[in-house]
Amino acid sequence: MVLPRIWAELIPAVAFFLLLLYSPLMCLGIRSFPNNDVLMSSDLNAIFGFSEAPDYRNGVDCPSVSASPPDPVTSCDPSLVHVAMTLDSEYLRGSMAAVHSVLRHASCPEQVFFHFIAAEFDSVSPRVLSRLVHSIFPSLNFKVYIFREDTVINLISSSIRSALENPLNYARNYLGDILDPCVNRVIYLDSDLVLVDDIIKLWEVKISEGRIIGAPEYCHANFTKYFNDNFWSDPALSRVFGSSNPCYFNTGVMVMDLGKWREGHFREKIENWMEVQRKKRIYELGSLPPFLLVFGGNVEPIDHRWNQHGLGGDNVAGSCRALHPGPVSLLHWSGKGKPWVRLDERKPCPLDHLWEPYDLYKGKVKVQHPERQEQQFGFFW
Repeated sequence: MVLPRIWAELIPAVAFFLLLLYSPLMCLGIRSFPNNDVLMSSDLNAIFGFSEAPDYRNGVDCPSVSASPPDPVTSCDPSLVHVAMTLDSEYLRGSMAAVHSVLRHASCPEQVFFHFIAAEFDSVSPRVLSRLVHSIFPSLNFKVYIFREDTVINLISSSIRSALENPLNYARNYLGDILDPCVNRVIYLDSDLVLVDDIIKLWEVKISEGRIIGAPEYCHANFTKYFNDNFWSDPALSRVFGSSNPCYFNTGVMVMDLGKWREGHFREKIENWMEVQRKKRIYELGSLPPFLLVFGGNVEPIDHRWNQHGLGGDNVAGSCRALHPGPVSLLHWSGKGKPWVRLDERKPCPLDHLWEPYDLYKGKVKVQHPERQEQQFGFFW
């Protein structure tokens, strides 16, 4: 039986829709670049204004990967260092600078595999973002996963800053479900940071038997301020920390044992606290407090040098901040202020110039003095 032409054309589209509808969580990945696509790499670079990054290669002492050109490296290669980041049009400039910084300082850049989580309904489609990443980093080992926002949208409550309500901020909760099952360890990085050290040093951090994640802890911070009176006045809720002495940690830089994460059903534990928040309003921030509730007091402490955070100021004013005392391996502009925005507005903070060498947006003009002119950064699609 020969199907009418219209049905022959519709069947693949219907099949793809059903796959999206019934697939568990987010299991769709994008990593192909057919030559007959409408937009080639040069077109994307022209539209988005990025330049191609230098081609960073392994040194002689680096382990060899299992794949051989032209075959792509798969995420199941045991020699790889896995890095997960979100990818969206709003923070694209920051994400590309972060990737650039990782490669630039890595002793074995070809061993780094990036897992990018892109929103299903971003103004720039995940497939276009995938091709753009390839055009900027042609030899990068990476995969783009489509994050189904309906997975978390009904669990998100209002926050002190609207940007914190973006569903993509909660993608880190689902890494155990999103990434390939063979990936049992990953470094999660925010998009507003740069590394100035070899990422393999962070990758090699040991996570103790009874712990799931590792992160720099800040025990001098006032932990109680991350939850409101509704939480602390409820004995059943405030008892969650028991006799432990929890410390604040920033979820923008974490080493995660995904094997233990999956076994312990930690995604469900985080979602349970988000349900409590929806009913009782126990905190004002976004995706951070559920992590504090689940892991507070049981985090593998990592040297503070791996998250010099807060460089974006607070969540309201975004004022300039200085570095914390001590050595630095990672600079993190958490908070309202972002270095690319302040540089474009010709109102940079002193530390924003440390981010600038990793910026691959070629439409920028270097800002050394406030009176110098600079083009305004923007996306056109």
